[in-house]
Amino acid sequence: MEYVSSLTGFRFDGRRPNEMRQIRGEIGVLAKADGSALFEMGNTKVIAAVFGPREVQNKSQQIDNQALVRCEYSMANFSTGDRARKPKGDRNIISYSADHGSKYINTFDASFSGKNLKQIDIFLQVLQADGGTRSACINAATLALADAGIPMRDIVTSCSAGYLCSTPLLDLNYVEDSAGGPDVTVGLLVKMDKMTLLQVIALMPTFFFFCCCICFVLLFV
Repeated sequence: MEYVSSLTGFRFDGRRPNEMRQIRGEIGVLAKADGSALFEMGNTKVIAAVFGPREVQNKSQQIDNQALVRCEYSMANFSTGDRARKPKGDRNIISYSADHGSKYINTFDASFSGKNLKQIDIFLQVLQADGGTRSACINAATLALADAGIPMRDIVTSCSAGYLCSTPLLDLNYVEDSAGGPDVTVGLLVKMDKMTLLQVIALMPTFFFFCCCICFVLLFV
């Protein structure tokens, strides 16, 4: 399959290699959540709900002067249009403190402001998956945290890039992401000029790796 036309230089969905898909965000979509957001990147759609800050429910998990953040991630059975694509055990519940844990706390840790935060619960559900779900979840969570009034020093933005047909491609859709080429996902704190997430899948040339990092920095700054 020709992912980038040798004649026109366009991808099969009409984008140039360095073009993102159309993005759309909406906050306040859930009435009973403290903060919520619907975020779309092309055909990928994610809904996020935030509850908190509130007192830590399990006192054994409480850490002085640190926020306890819990994140529950899931994909709707209808999100791919093909149930066979959805891997078993896709539902993933992560619990972590402000200084330890998974990729999500590493992504949002530097953005939280103040030491009086107690417990924050983030719920993410992919409603429609067409590539870039990781970035869409991060962007949706950022909007929901802001909607909830969580004190934040900066907002986290995220996007991904890949390498197909000897060409770096920004913001891969599902077909491009499924081609098996290398891809990198980056999360940035724009005003603080910090990178909070850098995840690389598959091997890639060192030169391309640094080009992707520079591309993301120039894109979001």
